[in-house]
Amino acid sequence: MTKSSKIHFEVSERKVLLRILDIVTVFIMLYGMGVIFAFDYVTISAERWEWLIVLALYLSVFGTVFELYDLQKASKIDVVFKNIVLTSSLTVLLYLLTPFYTPQLPGNRLQIIYLFIAIILALFLWRLAYIMLISTPRFYKRILIIGNVSNVELMTNAIEKSDPNYKVIGFINTGKEPQIGQELLQFKSEDIKRIIKENAISEIIVAGTFSKRISLPVYTQLLDLLEKGFSIKEYTQVYEDLTQRVPVHHVDKDFFRYFPFSRSNQNKLYLFFHRFMDIVIASIGLILGVLLIPLVLIGNLIGNRGSLLFFQERVGRNGKTFFIIKLRSMIKNAEVNGAVWATKDDMRVTKFGKFLRKSRLDEVPQFINVLKGDMSVIGPRPERPFFVKELSKEIPFYEIRHIIKPGLTGWAQVKSDYASSKEEALEKLQYDLYYIKKRSLFLDLNILIKTFSTIIFYRGY
Repeated sequence: MTKSSKIHFEVSERKVLLRILDIVTVFIMLYGMGVIFAFDYVTISAERWEWLIVLALYLSVFGTVFELYDLQKASKIDVVFKNIVLTSSLTVLLYLLTPFYTPQLPGNRLQIIYLFIAIILALFLWRLAYIMLISTPRFYKRILIIGNVSNVELMTNAIEKSDPNYKVIGFINTGKEPQIGQELLQFKSEDIKRIIKENAISEIIVAGTFSKRISLPVYTQLLDLLEKGFSIKEYTQVYEDLTQRVPVHHVDKDFFRYFPFSRSNQNKLYLFFHRFMDIVIASIGLILGVLLIPLVLIGNLIGNRGSLLFFQERVGRNGKTFFIIKLRSMIKNAEVNGAVWATKDDMRVTKFGKFLRKSRLDEVPQFINVLKGDMSVIGPRPERPFFVKELSKEIPFYEIRHIIKPGLTGWAQVKSDYASSKEEALEKLQYDLYYIKKRSLFLDLNILIKTFSTIIFYRGY
């Protein structure tokens, strides 16, 4: 066998490992606290299993909200500790506030402190062990890239940036143009098995759009490796799995291979629940928005000094336009010279407008658009006709994002910042196409949870 004996964990395996051991270590710590300190508020026993399920559910949900399962952040101890404290605090608070599904409040209030300390200590010790033992070079997936690699550095950066446990060791260029000035090792294609053995390679990635140019000897070696169980993947598929974006810049004329859109787009049951969720969330959002009207009116009077609401034409499903409703966050006549990209430190945004944007309160009136059916709670961000026309000329497949309703939040909104350039618009399109391709109730729920993270960490734009 040529398969490397080096151990490594897939992305999904590490996320599952983190979730399971978060819960297991907390249960072990609670059991230990019960033995040593006579802690009996949460007992580890088969008789009260429902209490444990609720605790595990709270830990998993709040761990997701506070990004404990973001692999990029899971390898940074300072970020992890902060997120552990936030997760533990909300978990204990909600656990105390739901006595129908959790134990009654203890007579000895020290029991609550024991619970809080136990959860923090268990999570911190396990995550410290993860960083020191698993998120280390010994468990890196060592990659060899093969193909007519026109820009191996770009491909390498995309892989390693998306997952810190991926390490591109080198490449074999099957093209005619030589690669000069690369920091990666460049190998000859005569003996791929020897390269794998000497460099402990655990996976080969074939540059997808150039795979047809691979020579017969290289093809024969790859086929032999595949038959012996060695992991060989196409670059576009690896890119999509790691980044959770569709690699539009690598899609060629065989575009139909890359866009087998989710059957949920035609699934009547899914569409019914999706619309039902839109109505419920939009109704709750508008009720909460009404309660905030006094605060918004005072802030607008002092900080904006002008009309409260803002109406603007946007492109919706199937290219039909509608007028979006938002709380005004910019100065009057902000675009007197024509439409321009909004930027991170846009001078046109008022002081109160910055607060509205950061907190996402400026988007509350859009719930009206959701109830009217112009928008959904989840979907691609609705863009202005002017920018749609310009971006459609320069970015391939841009208008595909209009086959579903635009959304108040979405996969692109929670995974990247507001697009202020054509390059950033391309990145957001990749996320939008991934959502259209994979959309499901589970992904919708994931987006809603990540939206809470965006609001809590004040990441509005």
